[in-house]
Amino acid sequence: MTNHIPTTIYGPVESWRLGSSLGVDLLGIDSICSFECVYCQLGKINILTAQRKVFVATERVLKDLRNADWQTADVITFSGSGEPTLAKNLGEVIEKIKHLTHKPLVVLTNSTLLHDKQVRRELLKADKIFCKLDAWSDSVLRRIDRPLAGISLESIVSGIFQLRREFDGFLAIQTMILRAPSDFEIEKLAEILLLINADEVQLNLPTRPVPPDYFVEARGNAVRSTREFRQLKTVSKTELEKIRRKLSEITKLPVITRYE
Repeated sequence: MTNHIPTTIYGPVESWRLGSSLGVDLLGIDSICSFECVYCQLGKINILTAQRKVFVATERVLKDLRNADWQTADVITFSGSGEPTLAKNLGEVIEKIKHLTHKPLVVLTNSTLLHDKQVRRELLKADKIFCKLDAWSDSVLRRIDRPLAGISLESIVSGIFQLRREFDGFLAIQTMILRAPSDFEIEKLAEILLLINADEVQLNLPTRPVPPDYFVEARGNAVRSTREFRQLKTVSKTELEKIRRKLSEITKLPVITRYE
């Protein structure tokens, strides 16, 4: 665990999906999540939980925001040191930052708490929500995302499904590709994507190095790898494009990558 709370605001950083993005970290006391993804750029998740609580006071976040260069950002993005929906003051902070900045607000979520009506109610205040969906089966979920016990693919998909029907803003699915799925697996993923019917599907590759321990500086995207960091093997950009085309053909949804 870190000895002090780093600033809850970081960036702006350049995002291929959002432009200049100012990050908001409501979990800044440590790395806190309901997943321990094998590709996590933060490194080790020190607190694995699905229990919501206030980790950093709202006033601390607003103070850090006022001292940050938020005016130059295109959007303000909630991500940070783990899963932002674990923060019980998420809705309150979204509301106050929107009132203060009048900037578009984006939440990146691993989708594990979307079954909670209160979480979905708080997320409705955002402008865009990017929902993680890395798996098409529970075995893939366990291998890639390594969830807290009790979290299943069904609970994740049903949560996204409910949010999609309640949320009037832009909802995207984010899928990390580590290995090339078979045609059968692509069809299984396509079935789920058709059920959700998101505005966009974003296919990603794990290009960022994985630290051995929690590395708070990795909240941004300009981290230089060191000898201790691990670089994951994944599919080529050509293979990713083949996967993108297949999913697009089956679902007729906008499926994008940063390499197009």
